[in-house]
Amino acid sequence: MKAVICDIDGVLLRDETPLPGAAELVEELLVRGAPFLFLTNYPSQTPEQLRQRLREAGITADVPARHFYTSALATAEFLHDQAGERRRAYVVGEGALVDALTAAGFTITDQEADYVVLGETPEFGFDMIRRASRLIGRGARFVATNPDVAGPEGRPSCGAFAAPIERITGHRPFYVGKPNALMMRAALRFMQAHSEQTVIVGDNMDTDIIAGINSGMETVLVLSGVTLATDLPRYAYRPHHVVEDARAVIALLRALP
Repeated sequence: MKAVICDIDGVLLRDETPLPGAAELVEELLVRGAPFLFLTNYPSQTPEQLRQRLREAGITADVPARHFYTSALATAEFLHDQAGERRRAYVVGEGALVDALTAAGFTITDQEADYVVLGETPEFGFDMIRRASRLIGRGARFVATNPDVAGPEGRPSCGAFAAPIERITGHRPFYVGKPNALMMRAALRFMQAHSEQTVIVGDNMDTDIIAGINSGMETVLVLSGVTLATDLPRYAYRPHHVVEDARAVIALLRALP
């Protein structure tokens, strides 16, 4: 029985509304007995907050917080491995990202930072752009949680926030989240699974599916989110499976060896 990494937005939820079969898929994963993670590129919520988000959306199955993994957690793990003694970070983001970096041993500062770490925040504005650009100009390394330019409900996301800083400094950030296989390896370590025995379920060819292919996983594209069936001919790569919705994912998982 294969482990499962499952995206949230576009597979389980559209904005804050459950998609067809979402509640049933969650229940299926809870009773299968195989490792699973709900994985998201969005760094602004902790695993506990994501757990609560599902419940508030009407998915009542009680999913323990250990089954959620975010780009904020992956970024903190990456920087913990990279930083050595240089552990001062200027963070543009919400509390979940700050908490993850603090837990990894970083000092949060807006002065003489070793890293500028970009996540997502509705408070993003001129002063943050100026301070981040200044610190990068002084030698801080530029790291961002994810390359998405828009999130649920069309809100601006990390990739959009990175654009003005990149234009000012000439430095492109290192993006940790999908499609970077680094995040997928971090997720596999987190749930103690191997890529060849794991299926990734997602709605986006440009993040979920290519990340799974690059990581050696079996891939399932769900047509309830970003990528439509009519989009598939323009891609040089293909998912292993294409299904309509979360309900069809259940049938597929039951049929897989």
